[in-house]
Amino acid sequence: MTLPGTVKVVDDVPDAFAHLVAKELHASIALSGGETAEECYRALRDAPVEWSGVDVYYGDERFVPPDHPGSNEGMTRRALLDAVSVRAIHPMYRALPIEDAARSYDEMVRAAPPIDVVHLGLGPDGHTASLFPGSPALAENVRLVIATEDDAHPYPRLTFTFPAIARARLVIVTVAGAEKRDAVERIRAGEDLPAARIRAERVVWLGDRAALGGH
Repeated sequence: MTLPGTVKVVDDVPDAFAHLVAKELHASIALSGGETAEECYRALRDAPVEWSGVDVYYGDERFVPPDHPGSNEGMTRRALLDAVSVRAIHPMYRALPIEDAARSYDEMVRAAPPIDVVHLGLGPDGHTASLFPGSPALAENVRLVIATEDDAHPYPRLTFTFPAIARARLVIVTVAGAEKRDAVERIRAGEDLPAARIRAERVVWLGDRAALGGH
């Protein structure tokens, strides 16, 4: 089995990500969290993107305020958004009960045109967004955004579901480092890890040799 999409092995994942986003981004992007994502967003600062026409969404978020160290929104603002002028930022976290915030975000995403670029990562356990192995969230096939939590990961979260991801024009999955290689190989071997279920109009896996090997 192969990874679900086109696989591109590159020397510099953040640089390749910035080039691909500059080519594909027109009106909307959904951002991710994690160290690789942060490096990608720093690289994106200098990319030739017309940010004034871009709406920024989030594919998942810990349900904490943006000034919390665990906030994806806070990270993306520091790494990228404070340095560019976008049309609008649509935070997942709001000072509401988490289920109300999930419904509100679901309605907003559902009413918007398909997102140009959804950026996802890959956890060592094979998760993507906040869709973790064994989670009931994996089976959601109607809602686009849901609240989720489990004992293995800190903080309640909001996350895109697989139907939300599937609406994207392009999904870019960035993977870097040897710690991601085992999850990649498990997907290639046919194991039903969450990231093996990624589908969209186009899916590109962008990674270095440590993560993807020579493929």
